Amino acid sequence: MVRPIAMSKLGQSEEVGTLVRWRKKVGDPVAKHDILFEIETDKAVLEVESFFEGTLLKILVQEGTTVPINTTVGFVGDPGDALPEVTQTGIPEPAAPASTPPPVAQTRFPGSAALSPGRAGSAYLPAGRSLSPCGPKPPSGDGSAGVGLPPKVRVSSALPESTATLPPAPELFRISPRAARLARESAINPSPIIGSGPMGRIVERDVKSYLESKGYYQLRITPAAKQLAARENIDVLALKPENATQRITVAVVERAIAEKPQPMSRLRQVIASRLTESFTTTPHFFVTVAVDMTDLVNFRAELKSQGAAYTVTDFILKAVALSLVEFPVVNSSTDGKNLCRHSKVHLGLAVNLEQGLVVPVIRDAEEMSLEELHDSATELVAKARAGRLTPDEMSGSTFTISNMGMLEIENFTAIINPGESAILAVSSTLKQAAVKDGHIVGRDIMKMTLSSDHRIIDGATAARFANAIKQKLEEISLWKRLT
Repeated sequence: MVRPIAMSKLGQSEEVGTLVRWRKKVGDPVAKHDILFEIETDKAVLEVESFFEGTLLKILVQEGTTVPINTTVGFVGDPGDALPEVTQTGIPEPAAPASTPPPVAQTRFPGSAALSPGRAGSAYLPAGRSLSPCGPKPPSGDGSAGVGLPPKVRVSSALPESTATLPPAPELFRISPRAARLARESAINPSPIIGSGPMGRIVERDVKSYLESKGYYQLRITPAAKQLAARENIDVLALKPENATQRITVAVVERAIAEKPQPMSRLRQVIASRLTESFTTTPHFFVTVAVDMTDLVNFRAELKSQGAAYTVTDFILKAVALSLVEFPVVNSSTDGKNLCRHSKVHLGLAVNLEQGLVVPVIRDAEEMSLEELHDSATELVAKARAGRLTPDEMSGSTFTISNMGMLEIENFTAIINPGESAILAVSSTLKQAAVKDGHIVGRDIMKMTLSSDHRIIDGATAARFANAIKQKLEEISLWKRLT
């Protein structure tokens, strides 16, 4: 029996997904829970398991393609089964407003595919983000995410004639087949050439004249380098030969290929969009405190010898959760007009992956013991590194911690996660000279920098909050009670 494979909806607000890699090929046997393919959402790259047994009969959506959720991407069944016909619908492009300028024509080498920008994840609401003043909403008990949707906009078709006029079409790039073939064989970009044919069409003599004027025939280029440049759409006229030989070699072409603009992944586009929005719309200010971690480092070593392998991050998570209860304004958010205090502490923990930064969320952190925080953080970080986090596990945070302690960093600042009012940047614990009891001694010092939204957090409040975390980390009697 033929079973359709659909693009999975892994988050409450996900509307599209990009199929980045098939883990099976047509003809491969498929068992239940086998990984079929990987998809990229606006949060992370995730694996999709099979619910069926059989053989992968057909692939409908190729790697690198973005399609709406629930689109059929392939079929699993028994060899020889008749496959149903499927009409795939693409992602509709949003209508451009009347004031949008005409698109810029993209030039391409003859015979090559035009480059198009990647789809930005900001075309729809990221998971857990709301348009209401209260910002992010954690999932409710029934698993539905509290995502505020924008009101529907009705556009009247009765527009004045002047506003309904379409913008002029971009000028066409005209080149004859023989001229295009010569440009391709010469490994050059013909777009700068001025055509002398009808309607400005580039003809073969124009290409020859251009090559002569640019000194093309004096270039010293190896045949292999020329073939590679033609295949990869590299203009050899823009290459600089190697100084020693004054020749354009394969190595020169390979360097040019490596420098070609590459579209950012959907995840990186969303990271760029959201952090740019946060930094340009939120007035950040920063306070830094130095924490003496010597006693806590020694206490952690004692616990480890007894079988309790707590990390420094575990203690920071607990200290932050306790301090956020004391300073509810830091656990709040604003749209610039309204202040929303969150009754629960949902801690975001930044995790760096090869494809970008993800922030899994520890919910109700204020109610957790140190051991529960350790277990929750360990599980979420492991899922993040395995690519198994769901979008709902990365949404709804009210405060974020970015810990770069393992990277030998003395100090850094972090950009506030949109929908929150502050983020804590934790640096490495380093041996430093410090004054203790009137003597200069070596101590384990860790700097923390709090980035705050100055619209709702004043400098004195930020300083008291940062020092509240510092005081808890330095108070060993507290941790003896909590462990």
